[in-house]
Amino acid sequence: MKTLVLYASATGNTELIAKEIVQLLTDKGIVPDIKEFDFDEIRARDLLDYDMILFGVYTWTNGEIPFEVEDFYDDLDVVDLTGKICGVFGSGDMFYDEFCGAVDIMYDRLEELGATMVPAKLKVDLEPDEDDNRICKIFVDKAVEMQNEMIVL
Repeated sequence: MKTLVLYASATGNTELIAKEIVQLLTDKGIVPDIKEFDFDEIRARDLLDYDMILFGVYTWTNGEIPFEVEDFYDDLDVVDLTGKICGVFGSGDMFYDEFCGAVDIMYDRLEELGATMVPAKLKVDLEPDEDDNRICKIFVDKAVEMQNEMIVL
């Protein structure tokens, strides 16, 4: 199973979530590719190389996707994600009305493109704590379970 953990992080909070997810996947014997929007060239078509894609986005201003993700988001029109397992995670600040709004935006977009979505959106208030890490485990367990079911079919 070829897996990608793809994320954008401004303050490091979403990066911490991504690292926890990578560790949990590795503990299950899955060694994912890891790409960060700030440092890696990422094209929407590259997603077609993967069976499972876990996206991490922080929320910018009033519930928007981060600026470094905008071009990628626009380019998603060229891909059909049917048969791909996708999950979305991210950090935000509960102070704002649109808490983790970018997670919702990315989730909806991937679902529109035919991806089979991990049902729970993983949203973390600011920096992840132990409770959030337990929720990360549930998120990863569900994603892997869904991928294993796809392989059996």
